[in-house]
Formats: sequence, structure tokens, C-alpha cells
Amino acid sequence: MSKIGIKKSYTLGDGRTIELETGKLAKQSDGAVVLTMGKTMILATVVSDKDAGEDMDFLPLTVNYKEKFAAAGRIPGGFLKREARPNDNEILVCRLIDRALRPLFPDDYHANTQVELQLISHDPEVKADALACFAASAAIAVSDIPFNGPTSEVRVAQVDGNWIVNPTPSQMEESAIDLIVAATAENIMMVEGEMKEISEAVMLEGIKTAHEEIKKQCQLQLDLAAEIATAQTKRTYDHERSNEDLYNNIKAACFDKCRVIAAESIADKALRGQKFGAVKDEFVATLSEEDQADKFLIGQYFKSVSKEAERDVILNDRLRLDGRKLDEIRPIWSEVDYLPSAHGSAVFTRGETQSLTTVTLGNDRDAKMVDEVTAEGSESFMLHYNFPSFSTGEARPSRGTSRREVGHGNLALRAIKPMLPTGEDNPFTIRVVSEILESNGSSSMATVCAGTLALMDAGIKLKKPVSGIAMGLITEGGAGKFAVLSDILGDEDHLGDMDFKVTGTVDGITACQMDIKVDGLPYEVLEQALTQAKAGRLHILGEMSKTISAPNAELKPHTPRIVQITIPKEMIGAVIGPGGKIIQEIQASTGATITVEEADGFGKVSIMTNDAEASNAALGKIKAITAVPEVGEVYNGKVKSITNFGAFVEIIPGKDGLLHISEINWDRVENVEDVLKEGEMIDVKLIAVDPK
Repeated sequence: MSKIGIKKSYTLGDGRTIELETGKLAKQSDGAVVLTMGKTMILATVVSDKDAGEDMDFLPLTVNYKEKFAAAGRIPGGFLKREARPNDNEILVCRLIDRALRPLFPDDYHANTQVELQLISHDPEVKADALACFAASAAIAVSDIPFNGPTSEVRVAQVDGNWIVNPTPSQMEESAIDLIVAATAENIMMVEGEMKEISEAVMLEGIKTAHEEIKKQCQLQLDLAAEIATAQTKRTYDHERSNEDLYNNIKAACFDKCRVIAAESIADKALRGQKFGAVKDEFVATLSEEDQADKFLIGQYFKSVSKEAERDVILNDRLRLDGRKLDEIRPIWSEVDYLPSAHGSAVFTRGETQSLTTVTLGNDRDAKMVDEVTAEGSESFMLHYNFPSFSTGEARPSRGTSRREVGHGNLALRAIKPMLPTGEDNPFTIRVVSEILESNGSSSMATVCAGTLALMDAGIKLKKPVSGIAMGLITEGGAGKFAVLSDILGDEDHLGDMDFKVTGTVDGITACQMDIKVDGLPYEVLEQALTQAKAGRLHILGEMSKTISAPNAELKPHTPRIVQITIPKEMIGAVIGPGGKIIQEIQASTGATITVEEADGFGKVSIMTNDAEASNAALGKIKAITAVPEVGEVYNGKVKSITNFGAFVEIIPGKDGLLHISEINWDRVENVEDVLKEGEMIDVKLIAVDPK
């Protein structure tokens, strides 16, 4: 870079400023930018190899995002006291960036490329996740790496009918929509969000609002790059071999045959794949031994030709690979209460996609502890998604939870979360786990449906059931001719120009995730996709209602019961006791699990047990401890000690009263021990409380 410390900035509509600076930090990378907004600072760098690996047919792009604890003036928890593997939040930010950047690299650029982002300063009033893509794109813009950008992302919220770009956390709490949009100056690239049953029209308005702001951010990157010498001359590269004659031969020999298979309406994914494979094998058999050796190009070209044939059938014959109409949903069957030991369970099957989902209920101690740079606290609702290799008939080694599994689980969580009951209606910590047993198209949406069914089976009083659907799009000549596909197959996802997942209730959208792979998609096409998605979503809800239409009235017999009461704040210590002695004694004698915490100026006591009798016993003991003695009440108390002037009687746990010698009997008592013994239970009446 020829200049040092070059800065460019622009101002948002509310007066806040975003600044980009390059040429000061990380100068040995191909491109580096520091983005600053308020006290939040993100360092973004990019490095890309000069050459690609031999016969590489994809872009090996890696995006890493890391939040440094020093950015918030904190030391990491745990034993190691250092930043380790990325947490779920960091993985989700990586995915937001990756999905926006990846489609903008040239199709024939296959060099190993790594984008690294670090949150180096944190401002609690500025959320960094919606700024990270802006910083990443700017780093690429000032480099010599080929890129069809720039791009950027913004978050939009709506408060009192007004749209706010990159809102503060307090503004987010007032908003019914949390939408992150990525785009270039010309086209929408990615949308992801969580909503409280908003309409399709409101969502489109939010996307348009975000795009207008993104155009300004893209221009800022171009202005910055205009002053950087290396950005003016993008590197030359040659990462692909080609054989035009071979491609033409494959197209001439295989296109029509592939088109016939695509039009045969074969619902079985494996059988369809075998037929395409047979066409390829038949062509290869006609080649010379020398030409057959180039398996890489044969595979690439056949894949391209078969994809073109499949798209042609959908666009021109309006016929899908499995014979469905464009807006037709695959057959659905579902079942609840499948697992006898789970607190709630469901099987949801749509076509060749199947989820077995469980619900487990716990108490406050089971909540997920959050100790991150930008967030601290606990989460009482968890949803985990697992995608084993057998679900697609593959023998693939398991290497821990993948980024895809984290992302799909988060989408399903955001879809269902707005419909969970709150407060006294939901005292539980809830864990939902979706095991994908079969996959051929949108297992994340199957997770939403199965999760809803399992929660209702568990007796959780969902406000409304939630379903989800994955939409696809095939276009030709921009959007001059297009086909919107409902409930897409896995193959339709791969050959399509858009993957759009929408979840919601009968009254509105609760979450969405969209990736667009084609330039120049008009809003009218997006509007049609949303309208068609709503019809499909409602159809799926109808099918789900045939299995279970409302939450079960009662919990399963083996499900833990939680009783919650509030107590005066000053009574928390009395319930816990010195060193936890009192609460431990109650738990030991009743078998209940008890938690006590301060909330809103009161003490919240939760009693969890599988036994109603144990729950009542524990509740009675706690009420006794926290009860306020009332004059005139009769108590059955325990004689704790005897003196020469009377006896001290414990009328409720931790509260003793003096039974004076003159009040023990109607007759005169000379010696208290002649009438009472320590440990004896007697009835006493509270006649006065000493104001001192």
C-alpha cells in the first residue's frame, strides 16, 4: 500500500459515524481495514494465495471472526484464561459474512483465501455482528484480490413505525423485527432475521430500507479503494483447465438424455442419481482411454450439462424433478409421543427429509451460562440440530459440531422462540434436540415443524404452532423467465438461484434466511416467493394439526414439575441459611431441587421434583420460613429450650417465641420442666410481638 493511515467515513441518518481506515495495521496481509463505530472497532484482514491447487473446482474460502475479551476490558473465564475455539455467536457471525462474500468472487477463482476479523474494541451500544461484513468487504476492496463487490451488511429494526439502521440494544428490545441484510449496490445477496409475526409486506419494506443504507457503505469502500494503488490493479490468475471440445461433446451426447430423466418425475433421489450416472458412464465408454483419464473435467462438464438440462425442464415444462407442481408440498406424516422416556418427542417427515426431535425440561440450574465478550447471563431455551452422515446415505467421519449445524439450529431456535410462553407460564429451562435421520431438502425447516410438535407433546403452552418451508428459484435471462419452487429438494437447492427459508404462524413470519445466487433479482419476484411461501407454510401447519392441534393439557407423568413462588427480598437469606444449611436440609428431606434468585426486587424460589407430595412438603417448609407471624394465630411449635422463666418455642422455622411461665398452664407453675420437655411439640397462640 502506497499510503499510510488513509481514512474515509460517512454519517448515518441519526448522526452516528462509521469510519474505515487502511494502511496503518496488518500491512503484510493482502488487505486490512479497521472499521470504527462509536467505541466498537473491528480489524479485518484478507490473504489469498497466488495460485490454486491442481484441479480445484471450488473457492476454498475461510472466514473467521473472533471477539477479544480485552475489547470489553475483561479476562476470559475458565481454566486457560485465553480465547479458545469459537463460540456459537462467533460461528453465526462467520456464516453471515461468508454467505455474503462467497458469491462475489469470480466463479473461476479457486485460490485458498482467508478472511480474518477481530473485535478489538467493544461498545455495548454498537452491535458488531452487523458491521463485520462491511469491514471484511472493505479489506478485500483495498486488496488486489479479484472481487465482484463491494458488499456490506446492516441490521434494521422498526420502532413506533420508524425504521432504524444498526439499532442500539435498547432499540432492539422495542422492535418486532430483527433483520440483517447483505447486498451490493445493485443486488440483495442475503437476508436473515427474527420477527414477531410480521407480514410479508413489512419484511420487504425492511429489506428495501437496508439496501438504501448498504449502497452508501459500498460507495465508501470504493472511495477508500480509489486511493490505494494495489486496489487499482487486480491480480491476474488462471485457475481452471478447459477443454472446449470435450464440453461440446458431452453436451451433444448427454443434454437431451439428462433432460428426459429430469422430466421422468423420479421422486427417489438415489434412483434419479443412478440414472444420471448411467448417462455419464455411457458417454465415458465412447471416449478413448486417454480422454477417459481426465475424470476431473468429465465430472465438471457433465455436472454443468445435467444442471442445465434440469433447469430447462423446470423453466419451460414447469415440471419439477419429482413430478410436483411448482407450489406443491411433498407428502407429510408426523407422530408425537414416539419416545416413552422423553419429556416430549415428535417425528416429522416431509418427502425424504425426516427429523426425530426431543424436548427435555429442567430448572434454572440447567440454563446455558453465557460468558462472552458482548453478552453475559443465561439462556433458558436451547435448540440443537444434528446432521449425521447416514441421513444422506454417506459414510462420513464425525468431527464435532459443524458450522452448518450451529447455523441451522439457530434458525430453528429463532423461529420458535417468539411463540414460547413466558413468566409463570413457563418456569422451565427447555432443550430441544433435532436429529436429522433423512435429508433431501430443508432439514432445518423440518426441525422447526418437529420442534413445535415435540413442545406441544411435552405440554409447553406455545402461543401458536410454527411451521417452516424452504423456497427455491430458477431464472433465465435475469428474471425475464422464472419459476418459484415450494418445498425444494436438495438437488433443486444446488441447481437453483435462490434458497429462501421462511417460518411463521398463521398470523405472520417469525424467522427467515435467504441466500440469492443471481444478480438483478427484482423485488416483485421476491414478493411472489414470500406469498407462495405463506401458502405452503399454512398447508404444513394444517398437516401438523392432524397429529396434534394444541399443547397437551398436562405434563407427562415422568416430567419434572416446577412450582415457583416469590418471597420478600430480605427473606432470601433465611431460606438459604448460613452456608446453605437450611435449603440443603429441605432438599435432603424432601428430594426436591430448589433454586433461589433475586429478580425485580423479590426472591424467586423454584421447586422442581417429579413427586407432588415432595413438592408440597418443600413448598410448605419454605412458606413456613418466609411466613410473617400474626397475632392471634395458633401455631404447633417445637420447644427449643427451657429457662426458669418460661420456654422458647419455634413457631415457624427460624422464629422462636417466649412462652412465659405464667402462660403455660391455668394453674401456677413452679418449675417449667415439670410441664414441658425440650423437643416436645405443643400448640401456642401468639398474643403479642415485642416492637423492640
